Amino acid sequence: MTGRGTIPFRTSLRLNNDLATTTFVELAVAAEEAGFDQLWVSHDLFLRSAPVMLAAAATATRRIMLGAGVLNPYSAHPVELAMHAATLQELSQGRALLGVAAGAAEFLRRAGISQREPLGRARQAVLACRALLDGSSPAGTAGAGAWGDDAYLRPPPAQRVPVYLGAMSPKMLALGGEVADGVLALLYPPEHYPVARAQVEEGLTRAGRPAGAVDMPACVWVSVDEDGDAADAALAAKLAFYGGAFAPYLLERAGLAREDFAPAAAAQLRGSTAEAAGLITPAMLRLGIAGTPDDVADRCGALLDHGATHLSFGPPLGPDPLRAVGLLGRHVIPRLRARAPRS
Repeated sequence: MTGRGTIPFRTSLRLNNDLATTTFVELAVAAEEAGFDQLWVSHDLFLRSAPVMLAAAATATRRIMLGAGVLNPYSAHPVELAMHAATLQELSQGRALLGVAAGAAEFLRRAGISQREPLGRARQAVLACRALLDGSSPAGTAGAGAWGDDAYLRPPPAQRVPVYLGAMSPKMLALGGEVADGVLALLYPPEHYPVARAQVEEGLTRAGRPAGAVDMPACVWVSVDEDGDAADAALAAKLAFYGGAFAPYLLERAGLAREDFAPAAAAQLRGSTAEAAGLITPAMLRLGIAGTPDDVADRCGALLDHGATHLSFGPPLGPDPLRAVGLLGRHVIPRLRARAPRS
């Protein structure tokens, strides 16, 4: 990555595929109006189809980039991942992004799929998708498997589709630096950014790639509202449900362990959402960013000071996600753009 002054400041919004498609499209339009540069939607198995949701958003928006974050090479072959991206690129007139990752082992297990060799499979998927989206065959790619020489998209995208790798672990982050156009670096807590960035840069160096070759969004969970307590409560509810599934490596860096979330998770299972949220401690809340627009802008500003040039805001966003998108657009993003070094 180059000196910060040569990289444009970007923002993106990340949404989950548990949203109704109409709600997702409404949020996509709001994100574009709020000035976000990119919109990503997850593709967790057994929920809604990210490619279909993105197609709906493509017809309702005109400027914002649209990405599946992330598709995995276990439940769908890389050629299908590339086809999704190429078709979205055609439909959106050049606004497609493709996010690839090894996927969530728990969701894959429910589908009877074993997540074998996640690092190797992620590498092969990124390289195969990159070749296909560039109009060539992956047949000559090392470790690509039995691709035919005539394995190429017909037609290939008219504009290049950036391929991002979703990553949390040191090895996966370094792999993103080696082979991807971007790395969706999930940060729990946000202050993990300098460590994650160094791991991506290690991969860049190892591959001999030029500085600045990889876009690295600092992917954080955000909850914002004029009522700071309400914002905290929304993030607490999200952490009660998902916190125990975070990578032990990241939790340990925050002084936490998966077992710490067990009481809150048990309360969630009993249907006691308020009780579950009440069991989330201030230390756990620090895994994300919550509070008023000023609170959020201040903590995100610290990420800029650590070298971040792309901030990516993920759910819960706030007690009212649509209002939260507006608050981010009116009060947080302008402050961050003013604070970021000029490109």
